[in-house]
Amino acid sequence: MAFRDHLEFAETETEQVSLIHGMWDYSYKNQHALTVFANIEETPGHKAAVNLLTRERLCQAIGITPEEYIDTLAWAMKNPSEPEIVDPSEAECYENMQQEVDLTAIPIPHHWPQDRGRYSSASVIIAEYDGVRNMSFHRQFLRDSNHTVVRLVPRHLRTMMLKAREEGNEVEIAVVNAPDPVVLLAAAMSFSDNIDELTIAAALHEKLYSKSLKLTKMPNGIMVPADSEYVLWGRITLDNDDEGPYVDITGTVDDIRQEPVIEIEGVFHRDNPIFHALIPGEAEHKTLMGLPRAPTIKDAVSKVCECLDVHMTEGGCGWLSAVVKIKTVNPDDAKKAIMAALEGHKSMKMVTIVDEDIDISDPVRVEWAMATRWQPDKDTIILSNQKGSSLDPSRNEDGTTSKVGFDATIPFGVDKSGFMSVQ
Repeated sequence: MAFRDHLEFAETETEQVSLIHGMWDYSYKNQHALTVFANIEETPGHKAAVNLLTRERLCQAIGITPEEYIDTLAWAMKNPSEPEIVDPSEAECYENMQQEVDLTAIPIPHHWPQDRGRYSSASVIIAEYDGVRNMSFHRQFLRDSNHTVVRLVPRHLRTMMLKAREEGNEVEIAVVNAPDPVVLLAAAMSFSDNIDELTIAAALHEKLYSKSLKLTKMPNGIMVPADSEYVLWGRITLDNDDEGPYVDITGTVDDIRQEPVIEIEGVFHRDNPIFHALIPGEAEHKTLMGLPRAPTIKDAVSKVCECLDVHMTEGGCGWLSAVVKIKTVNPDDAKKAIMAALEGHKSMKMVTIVDEDIDISDPVRVEWAMATRWQPDKDTIILSNQKGSSLDPSRNEDGTTSKVGFDATIPFGVDKSGFMSVQ
């Protein structure tokens, strides 16, 4: 199912709205409703959608429950599949081509007043260099009509770019906006090894949609999802420029940095295109960043004890904090789970371990478990001088942080009846 097929229940706003804070303001005033903006002042003929990929809407869109989601994603990680290649003549993304590249004609929004300017936050970059392909999310500041400045965090694409620069080369890429949600989920995943995220997306397509993921080739050779709403092709140049400030997932303003410049050489889009205008720091952002972390945490914890479920918390911005549900069999299961969870998602700062009777998506029940089952002096693990997340404004100047784990499980070997809620 294409991106637009998941907008069946969206509200359509036909009153004129501006790219400059207008969609952000409308979303805030309308309780973050799933909305398609059909009359955008600065980009006539183009629409934009916000608030599609909340946790509940995402799982509903792809036909699984939140509980099934983690195991489904974990399955895809272990069972990658090859996409189907189709000719550009069969690809919806080739329906229209900009005669002259003008990124300002695309509804790339300036959401938060604190942001540097117009940002593409939901677009994914597909890059290839030296036989390695990578697909990942990276925010991009719209610098001018055919250049963006991309924030590359220290992961595989940055490593690829640095290797290319050492060899005096640029990196061929495609910037894809509004592929289907399964592709977006795969792009949001991160691996310790160089795994082709498009093969994960292909596996999910076959399992959830019962059909192949179709890719088509851009003029520079990069393969992209054929039914994407927008595809921009070009290259990561050898130049850097200022990127930021930017309101990030924590709702705080990220720093200004020197980051790589992307030069766009061509723009394709579907008929009546719909731009995915994700609002940073809100539910969509937290879903796309946080949900793909849950399977890696569950996989890591499952190696040391029986892990039942993982929830990236709202208060932790879907990134810095999690609650992990386990079944305790041994006295040290909870302590092992704490260490494994923090290792499974190295950007995480805080994890709480609870028993199987706790609804980990309910912060009241989690706090109840803390209040009735956790003893601060013996059920807390504090780690100093740990690798921190650049998204944590409280990190130390050298980027390190301290981390904490709470064992909120029932003490091992006692009569559990005295710890069980009667409600």
